[in-house]
Amino acid sequence: MAFIEVDKEDFQEVLDKEFAKNNIVILKFTSEFCDACMALGFELEELDDNNNNISIIEIDCAQSEDLAYAYGINQVPTMLIYENKDSKLWHKEGVMLAQDMQEIIAQV
Repeated sequence: MAFIEVDKEDFQEVLDKEFAKNNIVILKFTSEFCDACMALGFELEELDDNNNNISIIEIDCAQSEDLAYAYGINQVPTMLIYENKDSKLWHKEGVMLAQDMQEIIAQV
């Protein structure tokens, strides 16, 4: 599955839809000209290739400042991993390896 790019107008609708699928949802807060964001994107692609139950939602902080503020994002990239809408598994600023993300997801 490709990343799902959202903005503040469609964020909640897309988020609810992905949680309804009982997928693990990863929110990736990013910026267009961020090299570390691109590196995290490659790691998330690898993770996505190896899992069928993951939805990756990408939020550009420059276009959706309200969402970044609502989630307490101070820097990009920042990634949040949710088991469901009420259970956050992980909050990480910076780049994380796909293998480390896989270990977190395997705990579910």
